[in-house]
Amino acid sequence: MPEVFDEGQIDWEKLKATLGECINFSNERYVLNWAGKSDAFRMMQRPTSATLVPCREESVDFDNTQNIFIEGENMEVLKVLQKSYFGKVKMIYIDPPYNTGNDSFIYPDKFSESKDEYMRRVGDKDENGYMVRDAMFRKNSKENGQYHSNWLNMMMPRLYLAKSLLREDGVIFVSIDDNEVHNLRLLMNEIFGEENFVANVTVIVKPEGRRYGYFAKTHETILVYAKNVDLSIFNEIEIEGTSYQYYDKEGGFNLKGLRNRNVQAFNSLNRPNLRYPFYVDINTPDENGLCNVCVEYKEKFVKVMPSTIDGLKSVWRWGKEKSAKENNKLVAYKGHDGEIRVFQKERKLTQIPKTVWNNKYIISNKGTAELQQILGKGIFDFPKPVALISLLLEIGTNEDDIILDFFSGSGTMGHAVMDLNRKDGGNRKYICVQLPEKCDEKSEAHKAGYKTIADIAKERIRRTGMKIRADVEAERTKQKEQLQFDDAGIVPMPDLGFKVFKLTDSNFKQWRNIKGGAKGEWKELIIEFLDPVEETATTTNMVYELLLKYGKSLNSSIEHKDGYFAINGKELYLMLETVSQETVDAILREKPNKVIALDRLFKGNDQLKTNTVLQMRDASIEFKTI
Repeated sequence: MPEVFDEGQIDWEKLKATLGECINFSNERYVLNWAGKSDAFRMMQRPTSATLVPCREESVDFDNTQNIFIEGENMEVLKVLQKSYFGKVKMIYIDPPYNTGNDSFIYPDKFSESKDEYMRRVGDKDENGYMVRDAMFRKNSKENGQYHSNWLNMMMPRLYLAKSLLREDGVIFVSIDDNEVHNLRLLMNEIFGEENFVANVTVIVKPEGRRYGYFAKTHETILVYAKNVDLSIFNEIEIEGTSYQYYDKEGGFNLKGLRNRNVQAFNSLNRPNLRYPFYVDINTPDENGLCNVCVEYKEKFVKVMPSTIDGLKSVWRWGKEKSAKENNKLVAYKGHDGEIRVFQKERKLTQIPKTVWNNKYIISNKGTAELQQILGKGIFDFPKPVALISLLLEIGTNEDDIILDFFSGSGTMGHAVMDLNRKDGGNRKYICVQLPEKCDEKSEAHKAGYKTIADIAKERIRRTGMKIRADVEAERTKQKEQLQFDDAGIVPMPDLGFKVFKLTDSNFKQWRNIKGGAKGEWKELIIEFLDPVEETATTTNMVYELLLKYGKSLNSSIEHKDGYFAINGKELYLMLETVSQETVDAILREKPNKVIALDRLFKGNDQLKTNTVLQMRDASIEFKTI
């Protein structure tokens, strides 16, 4: 009677019902529930006191790159990023533990522990500063009485936090296999909404099958959800062997109608922002018989709106801003029926993605071979192929989007983003998060000098960037030998750098809750907080912590001036080193939006502090001391 068991324990209500007893089930409703769910919610909602500190020596082109690699426990990192990246990420991809019974991962199984205890546990390090695996990871074997619950307790808070980072038109892809795909689908229905489910993609990763169990397993699954499916637009993918109907100075192209043909799902009622007029120069067609198009009114140009189908006003596939920006890709012509239609020039033939992917470039062996070519044999088990991640990027992102991967592993995402930017000239930016999990001392990775999984990922991205740079420079040399190009014709160099940040304790002291009326302890705490800055704090680290606390990007421009830091021009000024009337006067002349200062800088000079507060107020500058 398997139906009477729940994670290895007898459910007495189910047993009685199975034996024929009349039972009214408690909490009888359609819901995904498990042991520890409410406690996992509370853990997710606890604020973090951690921060991120820059590590220039491990970065590549720190001052110019917009790519970010973060070492740290991913739930705490997601909390740290909330203010700065809320609603800014276009695409998330994760490849979490599949819960095969042999996985070791962090799950919040000690709900009674305090916040300090949790921070110590996830921050346990050895004498060399590396994360201690035994302290952080627990093996979740199938004999565990809460086998599925532990996995769900690990996944749920991370997915909730990740969702808040997505843009309204954002999308998330999650790789999984048969062990938890059923639970993950229900969990994501709960977090993202069943109405925002997009696809259950079957990926053939081993055509010959993994020969264990009763069936040889050939596939994995990628679940696709949108934050708001009504706002999300998924790109089509290229069909190999394209032939062209038209040609211009840039080469061959085909035409693809700009009107969205799925009028039931996309119309003026639910997508009003996609219904607007085009203006077509119908009187001066080019050599292909095609006419110029624009979104701004022009005299003698014909106004064109998307047609009405079955009583519904249809819409365009592109928004007005995109149409204006990429106007050179749009044309129109007048059909035999007299209707003027607007088209997109397609330099490649595309189709909507299918739900079964069977491609020799995305099998698991391909990912292993790629990493082996870069770092050597046996460094990391089962990395995802670059072609698979690139395909997801093509579907879910455009040229300037931010991508997040918080189970980064060997760094395939960073590799894929740079590679795709190289191919299509895009400027996508990645944020990769990886726990500095210690490599087993007997592993090939440790023998090769990699202390942690994060070290493997960073080195992979470095070497990949070096190879792409060499390839681009070789192509530029070839261009110069063949023809004379102006700057616009030169192959662009993608962003091949990355900033490294590491999760660590705050640079500022954390308030302790003292129970009862222990006056001595309260007095000691208050005296301690007269200067809230930790002794180990550095100015640079405080700058980045304050960026995050006040919602500024890790890629913000930081200008170190005489006595203060200017963030993103005049958005935020930080006074962290020294203060004088001259410094205050200089800041007042520049009129920033907000100024933050360390209170200890005014020590012994109450008059200067009072004057500064009044002068900032008179200048309508928000001023705060810490």
